[in-house]
Amino acid sequence: MHQLNPEQCRRRLAQLDLTVDMFRDALDLSAADVRTCTDFDAPAMRGFMFWSRCNRYVAEALDPEGWARTSRSSILRMIHPSMSHAVTAISAFGGVGDLNAKVRSKNPKGPEMARLVERNGQFAFMSHDQVLYGRELDDIPMWCLLYKWDKGKITAELSLPIKMNGKFVDEWQERIPLDLPDLGDPGADIALLDDPGDGDGPDVVVELLGG
Repeated sequence: MHQLNPEQCRRRLAQLDLTVDMFRDALDLSAADVRTCTDFDAPAMRGFMFWSRCNRYVAEALDPEGWARTSRSSILRMIHPSMSHAVTAISAFGGVGDLNAKVRSKNPKGPEMARLVERNGQFAFMSHDQVLYGRELDDIPMWCLLYKWDKGKITAELSLPIKMNGKFVDEWQERIPLDLPDLGDPGADIALLDDPGDGDGPDVVVELLGG
């Protein structure tokens, strides 16, 4: 896959109304929060906090711009005001940011994520969501902010998934590396166990905030 230079990445992100700076700030703030954890916290706290806070800071940055938030099935998404696309943050494994290397979600995902991924770019018949919002929420293409924390270094990319093999998201239509400065040593290498899983319980009612 052809590598993109930082300027090409910035232009592509701008088409999605996103910026490298926004993602950098979200990752940096999340790392700072994780540094407050101690050995008295639960073993998985650092990884879960990083995932939750990263999605939170992305949401806080996009909410004033009119993006809407949904946590349906414990998949934290911010939805563009035009309903053209959404974004969520998950941890990744492999060559994050290297378009010549394979990358996949670090942790296994459930059936709800599989359904979203494999419906990316497809269209549904008229539904309750379409009546309310103009489009079926689960048909909105969902981009993933993939992050990797390894030996104190954070790398990331924004990628559009199209398929899961088994329980891992590992096929992508488009990948946009993020040129991040050194975010500093977060203080510990952590097992990035992120989302609490999906599909094990009933769907929750979608909550939309903002314009």
